Amino acid sequence: MTLSRDVCHDFQGRVDRIPVHGLGLSVDVYSPDLHSLLADLTSRQVLPMYLEVFHATSSALAAVRDQTNLPLPYHGEGLWVTQPGAGNDPLFQEEARMLASNLSLLRSAWSNHECATKHIAGYSFGTYLPPLYTTASADIVAKNINMVQAIFDQSAALPGGGSPLFLLEMPPLTFFVAGTLSIPAYFRCVTEQAACGLVLDVGHLWTVYRYSGAWRTQSLMQFVDDFLREFPVERVVEIHVAGLAVHESLVGEAGIAKSADPNLLPRWTDAHAAPIPSVLFEMLDQILRCGRLEQLRGMALEVDTKPNGLIADELAWFLERYKQVFDQPVLQGSVAGVSSSLPVHARFSTDSGVVSKTESLAEAYEAYAQIVSGRAEPVGPNWMAATACAEDLDWYRTKYLPYEILHWGGDVEAMFPETCRELAGRQIVTDSFVSYWFHRPHPVTRSYDFFDVKIDRFVEFISENASELTLLVQREATELRLAYQAANEASSQSTGVHR
Repeated sequence: MTLSRDVCHDFQGRVDRIPVHGLGLSVDVYSPDLHSLLADLTSRQVLPMYLEVFHATSSALAAVRDQTNLPLPYHGEGLWVTQPGAGNDPLFQEEARMLASNLSLLRSAWSNHECATKHIAGYSFGTYLPPLYTTASADIVAKNINMVQAIFDQSAALPGGGSPLFLLEMPPLTFFVAGTLSIPAYFRCVTEQAACGLVLDVGHLWTVYRYSGAWRTQSLMQFVDDFLREFPVERVVEIHVAGLAVHESLVGEAGIAKSADPNLLPRWTDAHAAPIPSVLFEMLDQILRCGRLEQLRGMALEVDTKPNGLIADELAWFLERYKQVFDQPVLQGSVAGVSSSLPVHARFSTDSGVVSKTESLAEAYEAYAQIVSGRAEPVGPNWMAATACAEDLDWYRTKYLPYEILHWGGDVEAMFPETCRELAGRQIVTDSFVSYWFHRPHPVTRSYDFFDVKIDRFVEFISENASELTLLVQREATELRLAYQAANEASSQSTGVHR
């Protein structure tokens, strides 16, 4: 595929309208409470240059816009651009229009979205799953991005002209990767077809090093150099840095905290509440030296769910260390031997014929959902290619995913205490809810919210496995929904909404 000059020209025209944002924070409105966080940062005289605000209700976003003059780019959620069928999905298009409305409200220069999903082929997940890294998948992502950008152009005009730019963020790996393209090749394929910018998350890049298996054959420095040679760095508009930690579901497992193998890397996953390990700033320094970041407009620490004091400490250090980054000529031009176009000696495979032409992308994602949920084994080209790695997949299937369903985003026993006590008396263990969760697909019919999904699935689980408790579980579900709605809509003197 040749690089489209029209796409490059379109991107350049859009990114040229975006001023440098500098050093900022990527924040949640609710956790920690943004008003309280800003007050604490002001008292410490440690202030970000911008805030990238994570998905929230329109009333909450309006309150944020009213309380600060800082630039407020947006971090979207629930717009699954990796999934086929979006072009014919009224819900997807309605989500895109709602997103455009929020961007207008915030006057956001960009809208950042993970190249990931929490809903695949009718099956719901609590945290991001990366795409299948294939040519067909990249084509769909580019097509969906173009559709969303067109909606931004129609419905989210900025005061100074133009519209917010769609940014695509490379997602983290959580124990595995599947597909026939390398990750840099995948994003190159997307950016050849869509005039989007990119977000390069340094912690996510570390998880690629860890869970692609690259750590077994390369040093971290060599891996980063090779990755940057192939990745479309010239499209990077923002860089993120966030914490990494051993996931709660793995704490206490043998060999996780301290392995007998001194060369084995920790099984860290993306963890915004955790302190940022120093290795990520070493990687960031290496990235900033690559010489192809001519479109970089901002660098942000992702700090949602992190304690205010730790945020202030990390931000103060970050501001001091990188205060001159956007004055450096190193962001312009190129490093000797590194081209700003497609690398001559790209190591990645782009053999689109690897996957049978009879297997549609929808079928491939159906198989993907079955495999990661433990209902099928990781076989086939997407799992056997040199670019795939499933050696740690069972950690996801047997530890991480069950924890997500039973505890993350709402502990089932805390959500339904009376029902769960009755289940225990009938010798029905809540662990059986995990296998039930994936026994059949459920299409999404409203804006994605894992807490709502968990309520729906648990009510169904009880109705089918302990029907005599149906009225009880329905009552608890109704109480939960009312309390959740009230929490999301409640006004306050700070951000306007709590949850």
